[in-house]
Amino acid sequence: MTWTARFQQALAEQQRKQAYRRLIARRATQPPYLERNGKRYLNFGGNDYLGLSHDPEIIRAWQQALSCYGIGSGGSPLVSGHTEAHATLEQQLQQWLGYERALLFSSGYSANQAVLLGLLRQDDILLADKLCHASMQEAAALSPALYRRFAHQRYDILAQQLETYADNSVLIASEGVFSMDGDCADIPQLCALSRRYGALLLLDDAHGIGVLGKEGRGSAAAAGEHPDILIITFGKAVGSMGAAVLCNHETAEYLIQFARHLIYSTAIPPAQAVALSTAFQRIREADGLRAKLQQNITRFRAGIRQLGMAERLLPSQTAIQPLICGSNQAALDAAEKLSAQGLYVPAIRPPTVPQGQARLRITLTAAHEAEHIDALLQGLHYAV
Repeated sequence: MTWTARFQQALAEQQRKQAYRRLIARRATQPPYLERNGKRYLNFGGNDYLGLSHDPEIIRAWQQALSCYGIGSGGSPLVSGHTEAHATLEQQLQQWLGYERALLFSSGYSANQAVLLGLLRQDDILLADKLCHASMQEAAALSPALYRRFAHQRYDILAQQLETYADNSVLIASEGVFSMDGDCADIPQLCALSRRYGALLLLDDAHGIGVLGKEGRGSAAAAGEHPDILIITFGKAVGSMGAAVLCNHETAEYLIQFARHLIYSTAIPPAQAVALSTAFQRIREADGLRAKLQQNITRFRAGIRQLGMAERLLPSQTAIQPLICGSNQAALDAAEKLSAQGLYVPAIRPPTVPQGQARLRITLTAAHEAEHIDALLQGLHYAV
């Protein structure tokens, strides 16, 4: 079979399964709107939970830093790309979140892969929640470690696995807020198990940082816990892109020596690091935005109950509110009907979610007003 024939066959199969994905360019618009093909939509599909992607103070910080640092870092962090701006951001994060060290990465995907592939060796064991992000699953498959998953939030199964591998070096991996279901891990139980069996605990808090806990310190802080390794990303509530790994001094030094995603990737632009420092200061002071987001979540869930759809809405108390449609076609049809009403809500299909659990992944933000939530509820009444 030729390459072209292989591609055509795979694309046809994606079409048959209603799993075909398309890139559609959008225009720059203020949250909570987006514009595509000349039409404006209320956006319920992004992760800009606090609306900081267009915050004037953060934008000014980035613009001013551009005149000093230029548009790029010019190299990997270990060659010439690490600047005073990067060091300042790392120090800010480690002090705020209570860790000895912070290391910056270009994305949450690369941070997760760098940690797992950098730390895991043959004879090590990785135990991960079944719903962990694809970046973790891929790194687990590529690593030489033995990889075992436990059913979502089944910590009794995790305990059994830890007992089985008590003589090995074990790394436990979980998300803080799960990206497709919106529910939170039982972090106290994860920490207790990791301490009992001497395992390392890695928590990916991409969807918790900024919106949960005191000053938005995330899901671990909200639970009063301190995982061994904390990964936060900047592309959700922080409103930008990139990530950081928080850990102790020895772990950070080890990653600097052996984490290929850090060693061989160009550092994020220093002007962006300056903007991120401003963004995290804004997050620390954003209790009003977090309160408004919570009000929107409460209003939406109450409205869903009134519509008689509560059994289809997953039990999430976070900004991620998944509404189960079932088949791929049902999710696509619902998304199309909402689009016709000026509402952008993405249909999420396998393999991102399990077979038979295609859904509308509704995300709420502090940029939404009460009337926006009501418009979404009215749209769902006619679309689902």
